[in-house]
Amino acid sequence: MMKTKLFSALLGSLALALLVPGPAQAQFSDNYNFLKAVKDKDGEKVTNLLQKPGSTVINSRDVSTGENALHILVARRDGTWLTFLLSKGANPNLTDNDGNSPLMDAVQGRFEEGVRTLLAYKAQVDKVNDSGETPLIRAVQLRDVGLVRLLVAQGANPEKRDTLAGMSARDYAKRDDRTPGLTEALDAAKPAAAPQGPVQGPVF
Repeated sequence: MMKTKLFSALLGSLALALLVPGPAQAQFSDNYNFLKAVKDKDGEKVTNLLQKPGSTVINSRDVSTGENALHILVARRDGTWLTFLLSKGANPNLTDNDGNSPLMDAVQGRFEEGVRTLLAYKAQVDKVNDSGETPLIRAVQLRDVGLVRLLVAQGANPEKRDTLAGMSARDYAKRDDRTPGLTEALDAAKPAAAPQGPVQGPVF
């Protein structure tokens, strides 16, 4: 009899726990609602969720794809919302499940405004995906000379090699004999800075 009562009490407690959302469940719900609001362009809901005390929803990730709000905005080529969320502290270097950053997606979509905006908010220009590809390698593969010039001007390294073929942006460019200006655009890259030794004495 005692065991039956104890079992019933445990079941009741479990049911109550499931009915009453805890902090983890509430946070999960906020994350989902935030990404949905971004997709729906619901500015009021996005702002309300961002303003909740202790909110971390701005860097929420989709549980199935790993995409965050910036990936969504790049996909729809929405420069206004992209700037808004970056100005609110969205991390431009978070990746999806394939290791692609919003910058990589912007290059893939030839979304130049998005590329410029992400770089202005400190997106890592040489951040690689799971295949070791950099945004510059992708721009060369797309034969987009304008994006190649833009990335090189922001310090992209044309010698960094991917892990799939062991080739760099320069290697891919050399194999392309159909796109004028591709190799020349890479030639404008700044040489990598030599490591500096310890500074002796005070520097004025």
